[in-house]
Amino acid sequence: MSSGRRAEPAQPLAERMRPRTLDEVVGQDHLLGAGGPLRVLLEAGSVPSMVFWGPPGVGKTTLARLLAQYSDAAFLTLSAVLAGVKDIREAVAHAQALRSGLTPRRTILFIDEIHRFNKSQQDALLPYVEDGTLTLIGATTENPSFELNAALLSRLRVFVLRSLDAPAIRDLLVRALADGERGMGLGADALPRHWLDRIAEAADGDARRSLVLLETAVELGRAEATRADGQPDDKLLDKLIGRGLRRFDKGGENFYDQISALHKSVRGSDPDAALYWFARMLDGGVDAAYLARRITRMAIEDVGLADPRAQRLCLDGWDTYERLGSPEGELALAVAVVYLACAPKSNAVYAGYKAARALVEQTGTLEVPMHIRNAPTKLMKDLGYGEGYRYDHEEAGALAAGQTFLPDKLLGTELYAPVPRGLEIKIGERLAQLRAARKAR
Repeated sequence: MSSGRRAEPAQPLAERMRPRTLDEVVGQDHLLGAGGPLRVLLEAGSVPSMVFWGPPGVGKTTLARLLAQYSDAAFLTLSAVLAGVKDIREAVAHAQALRSGLTPRRTILFIDEIHRFNKSQQDALLPYVEDGTLTLIGATTENPSFELNAALLSRLRVFVLRSLDAPAIRDLLVRALADGERGMGLGADALPRHWLDRIAEAADGDARRSLVLLETAVELGRAEATRADGQPDDKLLDKLIGRGLRRFDKGGENFYDQISALHKSVRGSDPDAALYWFARMLDGGVDAAYLARRITRMAIEDVGLADPRAQRLCLDGWDTYERLGSPEGELALAVAVVYLACAPKSNAVYAGYKAARALVEQTGTLEVPMHIRNAPTKLMKDLGYGEGYRYDHEEAGALAAGQTFLPDKLLGTELYAPVPRGLEIKIGERLAQLRAARKAR
């Protein structure tokens, strides 16, 4: 290890540039700016148990360390991927020893990826968070309300950390290039400006990733041939960045947020947004067959009888995808997405079906009216099964006006209400005539 202040050269740039003060933290102004909740807590000398929820590389671990530093607390760290109840007990014993020492000191226990702890592991923390033996700070990329026990979550304050924007990351890159103590000590002009811009964009909100890319870019520039003006060739950057990767989790928060965004864009008749979210999910690795199923559901739920062709078009698109595979078949699904977004919308059948299910649950086992019961035997006919039934095809207009079909208790109930859009305009007109004719008799 170096005897001076300069960091160990072998230590990754991202670790060397980890903020040492709150003022060095990039982004998170909503938490750390003037009047921000974390800054207010620190200024008041209060650090409660909490959980940081946010994407990778936004400073969750750094903030936990700074909170311990500013509150003069001992800092213990565990990774939920590797730790178990035994490790929790050891941390608690250490905290109890510090708390009962000659100079009592509080302990902050930081648990990275706390969402990976199972119920028993989370429960093991409860009594010690409750009695103040330790202050718990958890970090998670998953929604705490889904991943943490209600008992533990009720004892934690949740702070949401935001993805860093490109200008903030670019400022960090410039600082890392110029910093002679912890950074690269090369000056802000060591790399072309547009290289820094592209790295900031490629980092996709992740500060750690941006510093890894920067360090690699500088190393590549030194190792490879440069242009006549001494600047590295842009082809090197193309090789380094390659195909950008967007944040996505096939089973987590991003997955459900994005399928919700796709569905609501279709429902809101915005084909541009619908195509964007469709492409985002494919880019994230979602099975196109899953999207085909969800798209077909959208046709049934949100377009319905306003345009019955939509369901058939979705099924055709699904079949085309199964025949062609990726990527060719994905275009057929894109056609379906755009058609659904542009089609007239109706959830009248969906709403009517839900109302019918609710009515069934509320009213119990109501008898089938005698006149519409089946009567295959003489006994059933003698008992009055089917008596009085009128065959609609033998009536004027193929309608036995006045004949009813609901149980007596539910007569007059209307569950399906067509909307004045698309084909349901015509369906609504016809249904109004049928209901009027039925009531007239």
